[in-house]
Amino acid sequence: MSDITGAILAGGRGMRMGGEDKGLLMLRERPLAEYVIKALKPQVTKLIINANRNRERYAAFGYPVVTDHHDDYPGPLAGMAAALRHAATDWVQCVPCDTPDLPADLVRRLSAALADHQARIALPFDGERIQPLFALIHRSLLPELDADIAAGRLAVGRWMRDHPHVEVDFSDCPEAFANLNTPEELAAHQSCGD
Repeated sequence: MSDITGAILAGGRGMRMGGEDKGLLMLRERPLAEYVIKALKPQVTKLIINANRNRERYAAFGYPVVTDHHDDYPGPLAGMAAALRHAATDWVQCVPCDTPDLPADLVRRLSAALADHQARIALPFDGERIQPLFALIHRSLLPELDADIAAGRLAVGRWMRDHPHVEVDFSDCPEAFANLNTPEELAAHQSCGD
């Protein structure tokens, strides 16, 4: 479990953000994706970014940019499938591009839980709900994921629970999984410290 690809999911339409590309929105003079890169990079051996718009701007961060293989923005599962398809490692740690407070030990805790289970997915549990966009996923699930996306089975949490998984307790830091989905949430976060 020492060789893991980190995948930043920035391929969505940003509908609740007025259609803006969330990973490129500025938080205290830095793009949101930059915070996620800074937090995730020390935890993984490789890093890729899933983006369907502004690919050249994401490429400027210095990491490979991969696009969805599936048409019409089918959602986060398509971004995860793109990451699994292009990863050079067996395990891929997914994280959304709009979570600037990512846990510094996310990968360590998820991978440690997998060492004790025969699971193919590790999911953070924040004390109230699972956080499927932060899944650590084995690349062998790609064929099933592609098939389910093609069939329109797009509910992320349901898809994760339908496969061998382990839920990992992160109830000590539920705020680390907060997405900045709306202009109001982004504005409120502007006043928080780094």
